[in-house]
Amino acid sequence: MPLLEVHGLKTYFETTKGYVKAVDNVSFSLDKGDAFGLAGESGCGKTTTGLSIIKLLPSNGKILDGKIIFDGIDLISLPEEILRKNIRWKRISIVFQGAMNALNPVYTVGDQIMEAILTHEDISNEEAKERVIKLFELVGIDPSRINNYPFEFSGGMKQRAMIAMALACNPDIVITDEPTTALDVIVQAQVLKLLKSLKEELNLSLIMISHDLSVIAETCNKVAIMYAGKIVEMADVVRLFKNPLHPYSQGLMNSFPSLKGPRKKLISIPGSPPNLLSPPSGCRFHPRCQYALEKCKQEEPLLMEIDKGHYVACHLLKK
Repeated sequence: MPLLEVHGLKTYFETTKGYVKAVDNVSFSLDKGDAFGLAGESGCGKTTTGLSIIKLLPSNGKILDGKIIFDGIDLISLPEEILRKNIRWKRISIVFQGAMNALNPVYTVGDQIMEAILTHEDISNEEAKERVIKLFELVGIDPSRINNYPFEFSGGMKQRAMIAMALACNPDIVITDEPTTALDVIVQAQVLKLLKSLKEELNLSLIMISHDLSVIAETCNKVAIMYAGKIVEMADVVRLFKNPLHPYSQGLMNSFPSLKGPRKKLISIPGSPPNLLSPPSGCRFHPRCQYALEKCKQEEPLLMEIDKGHYVACHLLKK
């Protein structure tokens, strides 16, 4: 049985102009110890999917339909108080995008991690401090820096501190939202190596949210490509990267440079993602797809298993 199952998730944002259909009928599962990637352009619904899992949406965000089953528990129907006390951060935590702004500048880094521990666990201040010291060692920060303020940390150290905070209560799942944003390539590599080693050492389950395909390839064993609030393709990482079947997935691969293969001209995807206040009928990618059929403009394709474990939502691939 999967550790996490998301079924038909619909998360919309209410605006003065109507509902933004940010996540529209998304389904996937996550097994214990696996790393699952959510990839796609900005605005495709990746972050909203992650925030929906732990119900950390802004006030105008609402889950209108679907199920989120974590370890047999339906999180959507769970009262906020129980979710906050027993699930959020304690069993499912998140590394927010932009560690530069995620830490409070007027508190020491150690105190902020201690606060997360003391809020969710009944232990003494001394025990919490000892745990913070061990967490610093785990993520490669000198424990003597426990009383430093965020401005005294480099960008890479802040990101490591946020990872330490996410691990503070020994969660089952860690959601990472663009964990290498604004970091240089050397520090990016260090952070990704750290995440991979922590996953193996602690038997963590990861949900990696990123527009950077190389980050997904480096850290995940399964990936879902999202476009305009929907999953258009899902498979294990090796299979999808070697043989992307959806035209959008192919476009993403063609627009990403290869360091090992021969030099080739990068081909960008024409056009822009649709306005999710009023998404196009049929396949949401059809206005940008060079292979679009008349059927694509009228009928929405369902996510179908084309090969074992390889799912694609495209009329071009119907058996």
